[in-house]
Amino acid sequence: MDPINNPFSPGAGSPPPELVGREEILSQFKILLARILKGRSEKSLLLTGLRGVGKTVLLNRMEQICEESGYHTIQLEAHEGKSLPALLAPAIRSLLLKLDRLAGAKAKVRRALAVLKSFVGSVTLKVDDIPIGIDIYPEGGTADSGDLELDLPDLLIALAEVAQDRSTAIAILIDEVQYFSEGELSALIMGMHRMQQRQLPLVLIGAGLPVLPRLAGESKSYAERLFNFPQIGPLREHDAKKAIKDPILHEGADIQEDALDRIVSLTQGYPYFLQEWGYQAWNRAPSSPVTLDVITNATADTLQRLDDNFFRVRFDRLTPSEKKFLRAMAELGTGPYRIGDVADLLGIKVGSLSPRRAKLINKGMIYSPTHGDLDFTVPLFDAFMRRAILTL
Repeated sequence: MDPINNPFSPGAGSPPPELVGREEILSQFKILLARILKGRSEKSLLLTGLRGVGKTVLLNRMEQICEESGYHTIQLEAHEGKSLPALLAPAIRSLLLKLDRLAGAKAKVRRALAVLKSFVGSVTLKVDDIPIGIDIYPEGGTADSGDLELDLPDLLIALAEVAQDRSTAIAILIDEVQYFSEGELSALIMGMHRMQQRQLPLVLIGAGLPVLPRLAGESKSYAERLFNFPQIGPLREHDAKKAIKDPILHEGADIQEDALDRIVSLTQGYPYFLQEWGYQAWNRAPSSPVTLDVITNATADTLQRLDDNFFRVRFDRLTPSEKKFLRAMAELGTGPYRIGDVADLLGIKVGSLSPRRAKLINKGMIYSPTHGDLDFTVPLFDAFMRRAILTL
């Protein structure tokens, strides 16, 4: 069929033609936004899930809903190369200058900019320079201690007070939250604690790997009282089929039921893989409807595309010893995996695996769902490892 009309869009964060299976989470999110606008307390959200389940897509949709609801937004993506202050400060400056152009709240904006200047002046001594200019005197004694756990809450309060004065609200949306250091995550949680205590109109919507609830709890024991942690997983069979069939029907074509069944089985309902299989199936189908033979013939090419793009980009970041570690996990079948079983398969002591295990967790390749267990952060990565490295 015509590739120009292909409705599917596999890619990192690319919006699917049909965002299905997330209605309950979005409904919960809309209640959160409405309650905050009414000056009532509500828990912020930290979305958790493996890679490829659509967390970024969902975060982008939430940003749209925020703006439709009258919120002002800041959207960030955490990564290993930049600190939280370096990511957050320029975005807050931009938002404050935008608010300064609106009628009212001028005094609050100028105070918030002064607090931001104090904050930037204190943290640049400890982190990479933050390239922003603020033509205003800093506010002495506020957000200038150099202690992020003290200064970030002061900055967020000043920002939220601007929104409160303008009868609006602010949403900070952050992807890949697990990359923040323990101190940065702790400061962020403390800031949201102050928001709840003062009932200020600022919410945090984060997304990260399944380790995020544990990291938040270890950072601050009261984190579970500040956040809900919706788990974003693979789509249920009905929703997975809808994610494939509805876009095809919308383009005036169709797909046979047994072809749908095969796609759901091959992808296990993971949204990214659904998009990839849908994309390939459309391009390979000579005409409507898409048949089971089309899916069967497309599978080898689809797996190759996933290997070359989705999986390989992660694989190539690994050292030979890290690859061997992950290949041993894959050899054990479907996870989660006991660290002792991996050590036995490699013929080494458990203790000697600790450095490799820690590096792989820091690289976001594996996580620990429970004490002593490991699993891949990327769905179907075990099968890729068996294809990429045939033997130990």
